[in-house]
Amino acid sequence: MIQRRLERVTSIGRKIGLNDEKGYAVAILIVLIIVSALVAGYYLVFNTPPAGYNTIYILDAQKQAVNYPVSLVANQNSTFDLWIGVVNNMGGNGNQSYQVLVKITSNPPSFPVNVQPTQTYDLSLRNTATWQTESTITLNQVGNYWVVFELWHQNSAGTYDFTNDEADLNVQVTS
Repeated sequence: MIQRRLERVTSIGRKIGLNDEKGYAVAILIVLIIVSALVAGYYLVFNTPPAGYNTIYILDAQKQAVNYPVSLVANQNSTFDLWIGVVNNMGGNGNQSYQVLVKITSNPPSFPVNVQPTQTYDLSLRNTATWQTESTITLNQVGNYWVVFELWHQNSAGTYDFTNDEADLNVQVTS
């Protein structure tokens, strides 16, 4: 089968005045052009842009991801600051509306955490924009806590849906 095609391509090359060496080069060039056209056509037709997404993150008081407070002493150093950041990568031209809910729980969290938020931040971001704010947390009772930052996105009906994006910090408070 391949031998017959090779002979056919070679005979076409001879008919248009090419020797064997030039015939192979032209055949390879034609194949490369066809394959390139097919690949380009595939990406033009089937290549969809990536789905939009949101991101939430927390940073320490120096706006770094290295020195998080994980061990505190009740009523001595039990207040700390964290920076909350939200990034909108949903695409489009309009702004997206978000809520960040800060929740504190003594149980290992399942998301969204089923406790009342201690703080709520409302924000609106254009595509690729980042929002940051400093949040002060106080934990005066001895125990093991999770400080959870949940990201909620406003849907077309005007209500907020949990994005399944969260950042949490486990903090031990001793006496």
